[in-house]
Order: sequence, then C-alpha cells, then structure tokens
Amino acid sequence: MDGNGRWARNRAMPRHAGHRAGVKSVRNVVETAAQRGVSYLTLFAFSSENWSRPKDEVSRLMALFLEAVQREAKALHKNNVKLEFIGARDQLQDGLLQKIEEAESLTSDNDGLNLIIAVAYGGRWDIVKAAKRVAEQVRDGKLALDTVDESVFAKELQLAGVPDADLLIRTGGEQRISNFLLWNLAYAELYFTDKLWPDFNAADFDNAIDHFANRQRRYGFTGEQISVV
Repeated sequence: MDGNGRWARNRAMPRHAGHRAGVKSVRNVVETAAQRGVSYLTLFAFSSENWSRPKDEVSRLMALFLEAVQREAKALHKNNVKLEFIGARDQLQDGLLQKIEEAESLTSDNDGLNLIIAVAYGGRWDIVKAAKRVAEQVRDGKLALDTVDESVFAKELQLAGVPDADLLIRTGGEQRISNFLLWNLAYAELYFTDKLWPDFNAADFDNAIDHFANRQRRYGFTGEQISVV
C-alpha cells in the first residue's frame, strides 16, 4: 500500500495525514474484496525496514494502528471477516499487541474474508525464522533431514495453511515487491499501478482483478499444455 507520504506532500499536508487517508482506502478495499468473493486479502502495513523511518512518523503510525484496530474490529466481526496479523510481534508495544490479540480472538470463528495484516514483517525475516524452526526440529530429532521439502518448510512460515498468493497489487508507481511474502509470491501475478494508495478505490481493485483474469498461469508448462488441460 504505497504512496501515503507522497499523497500528503502533493497536498502540502504532513505525512501522517496521508497515512490517515490510507486507512480509508484500506476500509474500501476490504469491503470490495469481500463483495467480490476474495477468500484471502493480505495487506502490507508496516515492514521490517520501516522501523528506520523518523521516530515521529513511526510513533504516529503505531498510534494509528492501535486506533484502527480498536475502531474496526467490531465492524469486521459484524461482517464475518476473520482478522489475523503476521510479523514480529515481539517488536510491538504491549498496548497494540493486546488489541491485536483481542481482535483476532473476536473474529477467530468467522468464515468470510480472511483479512491478514502484515506489521513489522519482512519476507527474508519470515524465511530465516522458518529455517531456524526446521533446523531446531531436525536437531531435536523431531524431523528427519531427508523429509524436509517445500511443504514441510511452508508449514513454518507466517502464512502456514494459507494458499499461495494469486495476485500482488502494488500502488504508488514502484515496480518491486520490497521484501513482501518472498516465498508465497513465487507464482503470483504482479500488478503495478501509479495510483497512490489513498486514491486507490473499488474501480482500481476491479482493474487489477481483470488483469489477473486475463493472465495465463503456466507454472512451468507451455501455453499449449495449459490449453489442453
């Protein structure tokens, strides 16, 4: 969800105003995804690298996360949305962590859209953490080395049990994945738009879905093989 800061700068507003505007886009996209029958929506809210931003901006972002979780949890629950957070929870303040856990508990039995928020998350961190868990199991004799394969490894990732991503949408004009879900995006279709995140709306979301619908996903096969199947 890129472009909050630039959106604010273009309007001679402070960066935190852009982040607040971005929350409104989150709400709109979540509603649109649920209406379109999307099963899983993962939003990259705050990366491992974002801790390096100015302290004031990080502080305001954390306060905004806390406010948003408190405000939106009941509405998500009412609309049958299951909420989950991934990332390095030990890096979050106790107050925010408590609200996150309360929101997850409140929505845990919902079977509508699965909304996953990545906070203090990095794809490399995710893979290294999973590798350590697998190594510990091998060391402790709980797992034989020759049984370690992709499926075993994937069970230790933050999105264990969640299907691999079909589509990555990035706003703001940058064309890179910036350390997001490196394992899970292996075969995802990539959609980049110049729209800044606060301007991204339901029509833009539908454009991304249309782009995805017109792609031929081959997974290493030829187009002719896929056509036969």
